[in-house]
Amino acid sequence: MVGVGLVAETQTDAERRRVLIAEDEALIRLDLAEMLAEEGYEVVGEAGDGETAVRLAEELKPDLVILDIKMPIMDGLAAAERIAGARIAPVIILTAFSQRDLVERARAAGAMAYLVKPFQKSDLVPAVEIALSRYSEIAALEAEVAGLTDRLEIRKTVERAKGALMTTYGMTEPQAFKWIQRTAMDHRMTMKEVAERILAETAGGEVAQPSA
Repeated sequence: MVGVGLVAETQTDAERRRVLIAEDEALIRLDLAEMLAEEGYEVVGEAGDGETAVRLAEELKPDLVILDIKMPIMDGLAAAERIAGARIAPVIILTAFSQRDLVERARAAGAMAYLVKPFQKSDLVPAVEIALSRYSEIAALEAEVAGLTDRLEIRKTVERAKGALMTTYGMTEPQAFKWIQRTAMDHRMTMKEVAERILAETAGGEVAQPSA
């Protein structure tokens, strides 16, 4: 088995991530900006409608965009489609509890995560980290293979391998992906090859215990 070396994650990995907020209710926008600032994120732009959000995303190139679903001029789903389609940044969708049926449409539009209003800071930070993590995973997998069909197959294999590492060693989802990615680089293998080996060896109970 490829030697496993788990690198500890730290909160400092946030590295002052730059965030763009689009929400037509000023009070919610202010609360969101304050929560993000308190957690070390930098709010680089704010918008009250989807059209302005897309324009600011194109100009500012933030690390993350948070969009409310219902906004004037252009709604959050249409804005998410434009921002995600142009590969500008990962998107989090804000939705009211009564709009949960729109979550699937949000995913189809390219959203990496969603938050149901009203939300707390304890809900916000995990959603941000999930969105950033998933976006970086997709970017890494797209760099490895060109064809859409191949990318989808690799994503499925990597998802299963991440699950195996999480179950067996208690890794978080980002830790599991980074382990697969770094192991592939260290051993000059593709992520698919590493993932397939993890699946084969976890099924056989032969995986070496990762070191802390």
